[in-house]
Amino acid sequence: QVQLVESGGGLVQPGGSLKLSCAASGFTFSNYVMSWHRQAPGKERELVARMTSTGGNINYLDSVKGRFTISRDNDKNTVYLQMNSLKPEDTAVYYCNAFLVLFGSRNNDYWGQGTQVTVSS
Repeated sequence: QVQLVESGGGLVQPGGSLKLSCAASGFTFSNYVMSWHRQAPGKERELVARMTSTGGNINYLDSVKGRFTISRDNDKNTVYLQMNSLKPEDTAVYYCNAFLVLFGSRNNDYWGQGTQVTVSS
């Protein structure tokens, strides 16, 4: 059973921090690209951060650069998103994603259930 189980969301004040975790099971985590996406009400889903299987390539949404950090622990089959200096604009449902690149094609595209992050005073 493939699962991506997220935790760490919640309510924080502007300037605060949260660390999201996504625990993966049911597939070979170390072979997969992992990423975090978010979607606010009335907005398109956007890629927040992405990390390749070994962490060699990392991409961030421009608005979170310097504030958010994606990391992964392949031994624990877990990907993290450390979020610092949070802003109300960061309020969204955050989704964990995993996919395998096979012969240039995206394969086995898995998604977590989403976790709510609310930044408000």
